[in-house]
Amino acid sequence: MPQEMTSSVAGLQSFLDDVASTQRSQQQHDWFQIDVAAMFSSTPIMAHELNRETGAALLFLNESLVLLCPEQTILHHFPRHLIHCFVEDCRAQELGDQDIVYRIELFSISPLEEQLCWVVKSTSEHEIPHLQAQVARWMGWLNRS
Repeated sequence: MPQEMTSSVAGLQSFLDDVASTQRSQQQHDWFQIDVAAMFSSTPIMAHELNRETGAALLFLNESLVLLCPEQTILHHFPRHLIHCFVEDCRAQELGDQDIVYRIELFSISPLEEQLCWVVKSTSEHEIPHLQAQVARWMGWLNRS
């Protein structure tokens, strides 16, 4: 099997394995395992993220990003040059116990109904190194040539 095909299969399988470990409806699992798998069977997936609460997923491709929304069975595709990263560090502010101390976001400049808004936030300072590592991965993907 050529190296490109191997990496394509490995990225897709890693993503599908993560999806399989979540608590989603059978219909949503089927959408990922059948429809999404078919659409990305020959597209290398460099990395992925999964929102375990909503089931939404991001697929990082070579030159673009895909947002998968299983509840609506919608796929959104965004060219890399339309994606932006935002980091908000609130630790210097006076905060309560449940206030957000760190917030990261990937977003797009796109038509209103097609915008990307992937937000990860934390109320615990202990999670900040993990979020900073996540931003580093995002920035690495956004700035690669």
